[in-house]
Amino acid sequence: MIQASRMQFTADLIIIATPTAVLDAFFDAKSLAVWWQATRSFCVPRPLGGYAVEWETTDWADPVLGRLGGALHGTVMEYKPGREFFLADAYWLPPDGDPIGPMALEATCSKHPWGAQLHVRQSGFEESPRWRRYYEVITPGLEHALDNLKSLLERGTVST
Repeated sequence: MIQASRMQFTADLIIIATPTAVLDAFFDAKSLAVWWQATRSFCVPRPLGGYAVEWETTDWADPVLGRLGGALHGTVMEYKPGREFFLADAYWLPPDGDPIGPMALEATCSKHPWGAQLHVRQSGFEESPRWRRYYEVITPGLEHALDNLKSLLERGTVST
């Protein structure tokens, strides 16, 4: 189940993998390159570790946000291997225009009879057209990325 409101994005997925494998995929550069199409990443799985993911700049420009891609960076505030992480003070730095943030990104993972139950939540909001448009644009992108994560961990491949 995936839900986007004006102030957050949430998703819940069952993935046929261990909770450790699921959460590790949020910090492993090779995995991030596959499931989130990151061109570069530097993610340190420990409290006060840096978390930075960069994407290719799109040729296409959104009328409100400008070109997409850019980078997301924040600080890992909590990390429990195989269970959860919490990223705070996160900002999206688009290729054009001002950063959007601060935001939080959290993921929790628990055992499920078929593998792992993943819950992802990205939150942060300021009443403005840019923030509203941000969630409109990232929702389908994050849905696709999480489907890719599931495919990568279950089948070793992702959809394009």
